[in-house]
Amino acid sequence: MGPLEVGRVSLSDLGPFADPALLILASLAGGPKHGYAMMEDIAALSGVRLGPGTLYGALARLEGRGWIAALPSGDRRRPYQLTGAGAAILREQLSTLERFAATGLARLAQP
Repeated sequence: MGPLEVGRVSLSDLGPFADPALLILASLAGGPKHGYAMMEDIAALSGVRLGPGTLYGALARLEGRGWIAALPSGDRRRPYQLTGAGAAILREQLSTLERFAATGLARLAQP
């Protein structure tokens, strides 16, 4: 059993809580990164390993929404950065998760 597994359930089984878009936005909140650096950062941050297809599909959707932007690159690796709109969405989503977690933990503490 891995660190983010409980019984036979892993983080990737939890649906929206392991949403690739949220993981990518959180990774880019730490600064611009190219794809491989994001995959490594996300794995370290959450224990979730995104495959290249999942990562690049989500990057295209996030860029299309204006939540991330590609930066110029001198080589084949393309770095991305979080936009202001992306930061606002990330803040909103993390606040929602924080309230959800606090409520869930409070309920678990009740006899």
